[in-house]
Amino acid sequence: MEIDLRRLQGDLRDLGRIGLREADGGVYRMAFTDADTEAKRWLSARMEAAGLEVRMDGAGNVIGCRPGKNRETPVLVIGSHIDTVPCAGALDGALGVLTGLEVLRAMADDGVELDRGVELIAFSDEEGRFGGMFGSQAFAGMVTPETLNTAVDPAGVMLSEAMRAQGLDPWRALEARRDPGSVAAYLELHIEQGPVLDAAGESVGLVEAITGLFKWTVTLRGEPNHAGTTPMDMRRDAFMGVADFVHEIPRLLDENGSDLSRATVGRVDLLPGAANTVPGTAAFTLDARDTDEGVLRELEMAMRKALSAIARRRRLMFEFEESSWIAPVACDRGILGLLEEGVGELGLSHRRMPSGAAHDAQIMASVAPVAMIFVASREGRSHSPAEWSSWDDIAAGARLMRHAVEGMEGVLAGRG
Repeated sequence: MEIDLRRLQGDLRDLGRIGLREADGGVYRMAFTDADTEAKRWLSARMEAAGLEVRMDGAGNVIGCRPGKNRETPVLVIGSHIDTVPCAGALDGALGVLTGLEVLRAMADDGVELDRGVELIAFSDEEGRFGGMFGSQAFAGMVTPETLNTAVDPAGVMLSEAMRAQGLDPWRALEARRDPGSVAAYLELHIEQGPVLDAAGESVGLVEAITGLFKWTVTLRGEPNHAGTTPMDMRRDAFMGVADFVHEIPRLLDENGSDLSRATVGRVDLLPGAANTVPGTAAFTLDARDTDEGVLRELEMAMRKALSAIARRRRLMFEFEESSWIAPVACDRGILGLLEEGVGELGLSHRRMPSGAAHDAQIMASVAPVAMIFVASREGRSHSPAEWSSWDDIAAGARLMRHAVEGMEGVLAGRG
């Protein structure tokens, strides 16, 4: 189960230069930008050099196929994404795609042929410039004309405009849907993006479940007024409502959540936004997560009740808009068993664990059984130039990925 680590290192280095800004050392390769398109062209060339059959679908997903002996058999899909958040590191998403490429090259080097074809996919806009998971949602048939007509990025750029600027017809994204019967399973390698594996000195994680989440934009409306002349007990201060709610979050998680529940207020905007004015409007984001859909629904209800009570007490108007709901997903037990077998044979330090971040695998679970491999992240850092993993851990993840790809037929036999 060997791979050419030096070849993988070179790929990571070369891809990491696309979109790199020297000012802060971050990678800026957001979806449907010039840098993203350049990276897709680079990846397509690398896939072709590896002997894969390469194409791009209507959603901008880059697909490289290594046919099996039986072209009629549903394929195994592996991959991740190569788009980034602003000021990103070099591994998030990219490691999964390039490890998949290296696994297919190493198998070809060793003359390994499989009965089942393997498709390597780099999905578009996983990171969320236009909402996230666009490429995998298109693959799964979840993209609609409404998506294409309404999706915008934080700067107000329409998804359809951004796609056209890169030479893509946005309406062809509706043609990217794949027949679920053509896909046998999906396997994704990704950096952990958290500190658990690194703190424990373990190389890889076997993901048991991927968190579900909901994201809201909450607005509390009070009354703007003079900061000096309005008595404290006569104010309708919208920001005090935000403060009350944030203070309530630990209690809400304790009473309605689980040990895996998370809730975050990541952004607050105040209006009028003057130092000498009581805020009349406060708009904030709420991100809540858990691996159990029932728990997530309970949290949703509890947070609505808490916000309503705070609004009444503070004499505020309360409204919210749900910008995202993604159901949690359990990983396939059969593939998990194969991965457990692999870490034993390869002698890798590991643990089973949940994923607290959403991934393309979550969307792909609507098409086929899924599983994920995590590689330890140094100090848990991600979405920053400080993101990194040791070469030993990267090699461990790549070897386990190859073991799984080559051994998958035993798990999938009889499933289609």
